[in-house]
Amino acid sequence: MTGPRSRPADAPTPGSGASARPLLRATRAHPAVVLGAVAGLVVVVLAGTMIGAAELGAMAVARELLSGIPGIEVDSGLSERQQAILWQLRLPRVALGALVGAVLAISGAAYQGVFRNPLADPYLLGVAAGAGLGATIAVVYGTGSLAGVVVPVLAFVGALVGVGLTYVLGRAVTGVRSATTLILAGVAVAAFLTAIQTYLQQQNADVLREVWTWILGSLTRASWGQIGLLLPYTAVSVLVILLHRRLLDVLAVGEEEARTLGVRTGQVRLTVIIAASLGTAAAVAVSGLIGFVGIIVPHTVRLLAGTSYRVILPLSIVAGAAFLVLADLLARTVASPAELPIGVVTAFFGAPFFAVVLRTSRRLT
Repeated sequence: MTGPRSRPADAPTPGSGASARPLLRATRAHPAVVLGAVAGLVVVVLAGTMIGAAELGAMAVARELLSGIPGIEVDSGLSERQQAILWQLRLPRVALGALVGAVLAISGAAYQGVFRNPLADPYLLGVAAGAGLGATIAVVYGTGSLAGVVVPVLAFVGALVGVGLTYVLGRAVTGVRSATTLILAGVAVAAFLTAIQTYLQQQNADVLREVWTWILGSLTRASWGQIGLLLPYTAVSVLVILLHRRLLDVLAVGEEEARTLGVRTGQVRLTVIIAASLGTAAAVAVSGLIGFVGIIVPHTVRLLAGTSYRVILPLSIVAGAAFLVLADLLARTVASPAELPIGVVTAFFGAPFFAVVLRTSRRLT
């Protein structure tokens, strides 16, 4: 007879969370994927600054950008009018598009990690409905130039109110630990807020055009002031989400498994939801409702770079910025001299992509 065998040092033990170890190991994206994402962003940014009603040469744009760096003096060869177009119209629009795309993409990835749902996106928790209602109230009851100032403010407030109502309703039912309950609460809140918005629109048919222009999304009013307004919220949102990237990997293995590893799942979920909703609300306030970015970008990154959120989140920032700048470029050139709402362009790509994700969601989770 022999004594009981000793357990190998690395053998799983009940409740140890050993099945989670592969997800907790350091994960890095393939260098080709990272370089491709960065190169893609550089290309679309240059294209966004060059292409338009007034064509600007690539080398002239590059020299003009270099001349904007303190201590560097380069003659770009651009006229004063062309310089004004570049610095006052093109660059603010490209920068705002990149910022909005980045925050919508990383927020979508964060929601998918928190809810372990490949179909989750930034508008899941009543953000879009709340922002739409806020913007509608501003347009209906605002007067003159005041309406243009109040729209982003009330859209931001409405988005946060929508998220707050979702959280309160979800917690009142079963507590914040239930992701499914929060999703269902978000659907209920969105339906309620959308009903109020529809009522206001029907009672004020003369402002329907203005409301729908905002709802379909646009970067036509981009300015450095809007970028300055959005940047602090975006920075806080992105920083908090990135700091939780390892914990999102832990949540991916399951609720009970994460708890055995010492993760406070309810606190992590609430923190990430607040951060993602804050960034989304700020983005929506300045750009209107731009859908599908939070689904298209994270899933594309996931397919190319793997399932670890330590890779998905930072790459989603780069890819999201590139995607929305490209979408905006298409919006203002496809039907030139007319301009399409950017939400129409993202929906054109997003709707079939959503259908594919819906069909293959088991393999993507």
